[in-house]
Amino acid sequence: MSEYLDLIMFAALMGAILMGFPVSFSIAGVAIIFAYLGWMLGVMDVTLLGAMSQRVFGLLSNQVLIAIPLFVLMGAVLEKSQIAENLLDTMGRLFGQLKGGLGISVVLVGALLAASTGIVGATVVAMGMIALPTMLRAGYDTRVASGIVCTAGTLGQIIPPSTLLIILADVMSNAYQQAQYEQGKFSVEALSVGQFFSAALLPGLTLVVLYLLYIVIRGVLRPQDMPSAPVDLAKPQWGEVIAAIVPPILLIFAVLGAILGGVATPTEAASVGAVGALLMAGLRSGGSQRLILLGAGSFLLLAVLSGVAPVRLQRDDLGLGALSLGVAYAALTTIGGVAVLASLFASWPKRILHEAVESTATMTAMIFATILAAGMFSLVFIGLGGEERVAHILSELPGGPIGALLFCMLFIFLLGFFLDFVEISVIVLPLVTPQLILMGYDPIWLGILIAINLQTSFLTPPFGFSLFYLRGAAPKEVSTGAIYAGVVPFIGLQAVGVLLVWMIPNLATWLPSVLF
Repeated sequence: MSEYLDLIMFAALMGAILMGFPVSFSIAGVAIIFAYLGWMLGVMDVTLLGAMSQRVFGLLSNQVLIAIPLFVLMGAVLEKSQIAENLLDTMGRLFGQLKGGLGISVVLVGALLAASTGIVGATVVAMGMIALPTMLRAGYDTRVASGIVCTAGTLGQIIPPSTLLIILADVMSNAYQQAQYEQGKFSVEALSVGQFFSAALLPGLTLVVLYLLYIVIRGVLRPQDMPSAPVDLAKPQWGEVIAAIVPPILLIFAVLGAILGGVATPTEAASVGAVGALLMAGLRSGGSQRLILLGAGSFLLLAVLSGVAPVRLQRDDLGLGALSLGVAYAALTTIGGVAVLASLFASWPKRILHEAVESTATMTAMIFATILAAGMFSLVFIGLGGEERVAHILSELPGGPIGALLFCMLFIFLLGFFLDFVEISVIVLPLVTPQLILMGYDPIWLGILIAINLQTSFLTPPFGFSLFYLRGAAPKEVSTGAIYAGVVPFIGLQAVGVLLVWMIPNLATWLPSVLF
């Protein structure tokens, strides 16, 4: 039995999670139990656990992962300030008179919210509470409406900025470096979050197009499933449309433009997004429009000027021109700071920031606790010989590298029925991805292929998170069975998306090669 302890350990983890124990405690608890079990049976050196402190320090000092709470805060502020609700309402009235028009509007809003918030739960709940009742009143089939809302909400996992992509970039970069060491290269290359953001952009938009095509075709073939909205749903004025769409798009350009243009790191861009979301919340809450817009303009001008003509005020050889620029930059910063304070003051009575910070702290704690626990799990798994077993299994599979990749993709897909993307990313991927990279696969292409597969885990019963989010927000007449049945066609479309990226690697590799 001792020679199969690594496999039993993995099975025990699945059992603990299925029994309902908190995930991070399950992962860490199983790791500790099997570490001492392996030590007692003489198959593991328990002193290996001493490396855990280095892993904890490495996680806490990881500059890449600092972007996670900032992006989560940005999305939480946008959700709590009801900017998402306004966008949904406006787009629903704009496309409502088309066959499947409400479904089209939900997918487009899902894509916009994905690119501006990156939070799946908030998007699914918002659309489940606002769009789903409207679709049902318009006569939409319950399963179709539920499937569209669930799937549109998951776009936040593949369209940047995404928590999944940040974690995946860190995991794939470590795997790539490990593969290079094993190849005998000691001057190793690293991969950045920006590369994965740019790589995910075209595949994410491809999925949006697939969803829209499905809705349009189904609207033509089965119009009774997706009728037009009631005529009393007033079409919005173009001023309303612009006011609803332009702020999120500007925020998307500010965040993604800064990362993809090389102006800012993901962490810096995330802070820009959080400040932008606060300014938008202030406007939405009735703050001084002139002051907030002036502050936003000041920050924008500061970003452009400091990039074109940076000033190092700590130098002692500055001329009059540099000092004048420094004073101007300080003035712009002050104006922007006053605008942020005005936004905070305006949104304070509505408790927008209170709820956003609480939501951010909860989600960040959950993610980092899982990553910490997974570090211990993978350490014990390696100590029990699991890494060698994985490498042996992948190398012995029929079909060579293609067979190994196909096996890994199917394994990740099946794990998605039971585990969250964070657990799969930090437990399973570090074990399989170095071997796949050694087989010759491009790490960025491989990462995006896995990202789309992991996105599917939000839709797969019984534990798909989007299904639970929608179940909590949906009207009582929407049954759990209808939600499960509704996502089945979209799981098929996810598989088509994976196949397209597999067959056309340039979908994932072209943009990073151009930008980086």
